[in-house]
This record gives sequence, C-alpha cells and structure tokens, in this order.
Amino acid sequence: MFIRGVRPTGRTFSRAFSTAGKTKSKRQFGTIGAAVAVGVISYTAYQQGQRTMPVQCESKKEDADVASFSPAKEKIQSHPEMRQKMESLIRRKQKEIIAKMEEIDGKKFFLDEWTREDGNGGGITGVIEDGNVIEKGGCNISIVNGILPAAGVAKMKSNHESLKNASTNPDGSVPFWVCGLSLIMHPKNPMAPTVHLNYRYFETQNADGTPQAWWFGGGSDLTPYYVFEEDCKEFHQDLKDACDRSSKDYYPKFKKWCDEYFYNKHRNEARGIGGIFFDDLDDRNPLEIYQFVEDSFNAFLKSYPSILNRRINMPYTEKQREWQLIRRGRYVEFNLVHDRGTAFGLQTPGARIESILVSLPLYASWRYNHHPEEGSEEEKLIKTLKETKEWV
Repeated sequence: MFIRGVRPTGRTFSRAFSTAGKTKSKRQFGTIGAAVAVGVISYTAYQQGQRTMPVQCESKKEDADVASFSPAKEKIQSHPEMRQKMESLIRRKQKEIIAKMEEIDGKKFFLDEWTREDGNGGGITGVIEDGNVIEKGGCNISIVNGILPAAGVAKMKSNHESLKNASTNPDGSVPFWVCGLSLIMHPKNPMAPTVHLNYRYFETQNADGTPQAWWFGGGSDLTPYYVFEEDCKEFHQDLKDACDRSSKDYYPKFKKWCDEYFYNKHRNEARGIGGIFFDDLDDRNPLEIYQFVEDSFNAFLKSYPSILNRRINMPYTEKQREWQLIRRGRYVEFNLVHDRGTAFGLQTPGARIESILVSLPLYASWRYNHHPEEGSEEEKLIKTLKETKEWV
C-alpha cells in the first residue's frame, strides 16, 4: 500500500514563512477551539498531564531583564510585554529556520499568510515539497486572540493548574491570547531523520487586557529511519545544554515526558528517539522560561542542520527507501491515532485542515505483517524504539 500524502498543510496553528514570494489569503482559523486546541493545545492531553503547544518571542536588548528576576515562591505574574516578546521571537526564528533549510535544500519555501475573518489574529504557513533535500516540510507560526468559551475553560482547567483560579466573565468565558511556532521536516534520504519542533505561549487576560493565567509549552523530537548514535547523541546533547542553562531538572523531566507522549501504544514502540516535551510551564519568572525557549530553538538550529548535512548525500538502496516509507506509515499512525491535538483540530468547525495536516509526509507505505530481517539495521531501529535509552 503506497500513499501520496496530503498537500501543503501546516499542523496545529498556521505557520511558516519563506523567502519566496508571499501569497496572502484571508482565512478563518475558526473558533477559539481551533485556535487554542489546534494551535495551542495541539498535542493536548497526555493523560495525567495533558499538554498544549509551544511558543516564544524576544529581543536582544531585553536579555538583561532576565537576570534581574528570580523565581517567586507564590503565584508568578507574567511579564506585561511577554506577548510582544513571544510574537517577535517566533517571527524571527521562523525566518532563521526557513533560511537555514533553504540554504541546505536550494529550493524556496512557499508562503501562505492568513488572517482570521474576525480580525483576531492570523499566521504564516511555510511549506516545501519535492525539494532537493526535504521531500515535505512545514515551518509555521500563528498569533491568535479571542474569547475562550465556558466549555473550553472547563476543559482546559483539568489540564492546566494555572487556569483553575482564573477569573471569568459572567458567562464563564475568558479572553485569551496565544502564539506559537511549529515545524516538521521529512527528508528524502532514508539516512536523514525526520524532525518535529513546536514552542508556544498561552495566556488568559483580565478585563483590562493584563495577563492572568499563563504558561509556555513545547519541545522537539527526532525520528530516524536508521540509527546513527552520533546523530541521536548530538540532538539530545544540544537540548540538554539548553535545558541545563535554565534548570538541571528540566532535561530528565522533559525527556521522560517526551518518551511517554510520542509513543505508538498500538505498536508498542516509540515514534522516534525522543527529545524534550513540556507544557503548562510557569514555575519561574516568565522571562527566564522565555530564555529557555529561545535556547531550545537555538539547540535545534545547531543540531538538526548538522545532522542533515551529514546524511543527505549518503547512498541508499530501493530497499532502504521502502523501509523509510514503512516507518513514515508509523509516523502517520501516531499523528492520526494518538496525537490528541490533531484529533481535536480535525473535529473543530472552521479549523484550517491544511495547517493541521502539514505534519504528514508526502509519501508513506503500509505492508501487511512486515518484519525486518534479524540482525539488520532495520531491526536495530525497532529494538531501539522498544526500549527507553539515555543518549547523554
């Protein structure tokens, strides 16, 4: 069974940017459910700690602010300019990431800029298909605001401790603001791994527009088709370094969270070799978490291009290409069966389906009862995915 995947789309929010020509399209992101669930909660709900999707923003001149804050013991207030900082950060990182991918691939991304019909936000979806290196990829941002209805507030309260004490309007609704960047890259060469990344920031607001409940979420994970320990260690080491600059507790905690979330339960195997995953993060001054998110972006920009350049020119056989497509089938299974953000988005009226499904590869394959040969490199991958491994 061989399937041509979905055309340009952009996962949960809308995303991406490209140095290619701009195409502007006014689109309705839909209800807050689509914006928050598809865009921000897009991974939502890993039971016992369900999650949202990541984001961030920043400007160099404000870096000095971070050192002037120390974690508070009681409820920590968000920074009054965090919305602007996060939006600035995701816009800048989108440009940097796409520029780097275009440098490696040689082909420009297609840019789809969209605006909600109600005027409350929008985003940029950047997509590359049939590139020289990247077979299918998306790098997308969205910035959305609106009113979270009472039902949405109730659902999110079960997943986000910081929202439980948030005041609401008489009808139980609450104003919200969210922004995030999400990306996925599926290379052509089976020796090069697929990568996923997402960072976001979410906050509810008081009547005067000041921040109320708030949190950061996100992470990045690697899905190889052939195991090169050098690549796995480099990817994890750069993420660990980013975590350690903020807290020595972050990496072991967020790695475990990632291993547990990106798991194909029906196959009894992980989707890939993991990375980090976190949500509802508000344990310290927001400027410090903001810096952690930026460091995590930079970890991706350091490790993935390095890994990609090391693998994209390696020779491969038709059999290895077939294995890649089979494994991509498992990737699709996770996204459509287990990723609750994807499921919620697909069920949300008015959601941008193209953006939700941008994570899917251009090609995937399913073969009946397929098992790799004993002692093969393909079997090595399966064994790796069936056990939790500490790469660094």
